[in-house]
Amino acid sequence: MVEQDFGKVAVLFGGCSAERDISLQSGQAVLEALRQRGVDAHPFDPGKKSLAALADAQFDRVYIALHGRYGEDGTVQGALELMRIPYTGSGVMASALAMDKWRTKLLWRAAGVDSPRSTLLTAHSDFEKIAQMLGLPLIIKPVREGSTIGLSKVDRAEDIAKAYRVAAEHDALVLAEEYIAGTELTAAILGDTPLPLVRIEVTGELYDYEAKYLSDKTRYFCPCGLPDDQTGLIQAQALQAYQTLGCEGWGRVDLILSQDGRFCFLEANTSPGMTSHSLVPMAAKAAGIDFEELVLKILSLSHVG
Repeated sequence: MVEQDFGKVAVLFGGCSAERDISLQSGQAVLEALRQRGVDAHPFDPGKKSLAALADAQFDRVYIALHGRYGEDGTVQGALELMRIPYTGSGVMASALAMDKWRTKLLWRAAGVDSPRSTLLTAHSDFEKIAQMLGLPLIIKPVREGSTIGLSKVDRAEDIAKAYRVAAEHDALVLAEEYIAGTELTAAILGDTPLPLVRIEVTGELYDYEAKYLSDKTRYFCPCGLPDDQTGLIQAQALQAYQTLGCEGWGRVDLILSQDGRFCFLEANTSPGMTSHSLVPMAAKAAGIDFEELVLKILSLSHVG
């Protein structure tokens, strides 16, 4: 596609979620890449401007570089559909489902996609009983947050209450999930094509916020180093997991390869990071797609409601 065909493009970034800082980094990188390729791209921060201003500016297309709530959960997508503006990434339903880790798991379970066992927590849950049911350690996390914000790993039943309170600061829905020890992997999807898998090695126990965005000790391997047949099987199952939620355009599916060879899918991301530490650009590069080309491809796959 010729770059000028995109018309006037808004890059939405920043916003008002807990992932605002990461979104600012992603959006700036996307904005610079689009401008480098001659696209008439303009920054737009819905955390500071009303969406009415977006409508008044008469944009032809929107690149969504927002992360988390009000940007990745179907809300902005719905507003853009009402304004009849094409946008990048998945539609309203898939965005909302992927943001909700609990309902993602329910759909995956129905479709035969393997995911760690889990249950919802409340302040009145019997934490001791949940520890017995799911086993220890456990991962406790908000249902509708990203970037591992509010996530804790607990090794003792008596620590679940504290972890619940931490997660509940970010969301009324809190998930307790079976902890799976193994190799952390991520599968980026571009269109309907899985990109090379990325294998992640962290110095601590978890691939948490610090390991993702702050640490220089986290190591990434792409290609992932697994046998070709195993890699192909994981990519096929990742695509199934992605399409089960109705995702389209581009995205990322995160999983654990357990020590006994089980593929356990954790979550799907419909607006992944595009920072210097981000995984989709890393996978694209391994497939021979540079950052600017990746951004243009994502823009060309814009969703039309």
